[in-house]
Amino acid sequence: MRLIGEDGAALGIMPSRDALKIAIDRDLDLVKIAPAATPPVCRLMDYGKFRYEQAQKEKEARRNQHIVEIKEIRLSSTIDVHDFTFKLNNALRFLKDGDKVKVSVRFHGRELVHADLGEKQLLKFAEGCADIAAIEKPPKLEGRRMFMFLTPRAK
Repeated sequence: MRLIGEDGAALGIMPSRDALKIAIDRDLDLVKIAPAATPPVCRLMDYGKFRYEQAQKEKEARRNQHIVEIKEIRLSSTIDVHDFTFKLNNALRFLKDGDKVKVSVRFHGRELVHADLGEKQLLKFAEGCADIAAIEKPPKLEGRRMFMFLTPRAK
């Protein structure tokens, strides 16, 4: 087997019992790195310390990870200016936090005949968020709801 030292230097090709004797003398573990290679590659290392360091790296990666949530803003086709700006400000806050925003308009009764008004509201909403958001999915009508998705722009 090919043996690699704890510092990464190659120690050469030797029988497995000689490699195991070296590992015992240095108070280290003999770990197979590439068992399918010819000859198999082993490394001298403190396996407990190695596993601890790997766990710390994974923990740090999880800590730095940001989970993107989808926040929903519901509008109506006849929404007033103040309500519209209030919901727009909420959406801007969500987008600054790095979340996606689903903006939807629900049509009541005969409002569905004027679906173009709902689409205008959604496009006006997207225009208000244009500096920090991009439209991921354009306005689409499904049943009595029309919705679109906004995502934060890359910094």
